[in-house]
Amino acid sequence: MTALPNRDRRSERREATRLEIVDAAWRVAREDGLAAVTLREIGRLVGMQAPSLYSHFPSKNAIYDAMFGQAWQQIVTWFDDRPPMPSAPRRALLWLAEGFFDFAVADVARYQLMNRAAVPGFQPSEDAYAHSVAAYGRMRDVLRAAGVRRAADLDLWTAITGGAVDQQLANEPDGTRWRRQLARLVDMFADEVGVAGPKLRRAR
Repeated sequence: MTALPNRDRRSERREATRLEIVDAAWRVAREDGLAAVTLREIGRLVGMQAPSLYSHFPSKNAIYDAMFGQAWQQIVTWFDDRPPMPSAPRRALLWLAEGFFDFAVADVARYQLMNRAAVPGFQPSEDAYAHSVAAYGRMRDVLRAAGVRRAADLDLWTAITGGAVDQQLANEPDGTRWRRQLARLVDMFADEVGVAGPKLRRAR
């Protein structure tokens, strides 16, 4: 009979507490905005005195850092859980655009932390930033499979899709007005950078 390895229960409890703290920080951010995240409010939600949080995170920015890394990990999982990517290039681009759009508008605080300088003085650590690099790598893989390889074209893609998200959140956060434009935006992008295939929308 093979002996099971000993569990490090202390480390497991510590990691569970860290996750509870991060979850509490997200609760505050979603209810009142990222700027409202304070150690006192997090401590209240998890049943700890604010100074006790320092035994798990050295600073409030370290909590933001954990949130940032977690958010970028979540977008990869989001795409993994979606239906398979279509093989037709323009359909693949629309699949990418809609997936990013839906992920972004589903959680405004998360999107702001990931893509906007929403917290003055916060810079993600190298480890947390690595998760965003991995996520963008997945995006580049889809674009390259569709024939989009130039760096300038990748920049144009992020500007178009990010702009659509920003317009939706600023003007109709609970609607679909700009999501309905995604097929049109993908066609415009595809025409500009030379992606083959029939248009996603019929000409008017």
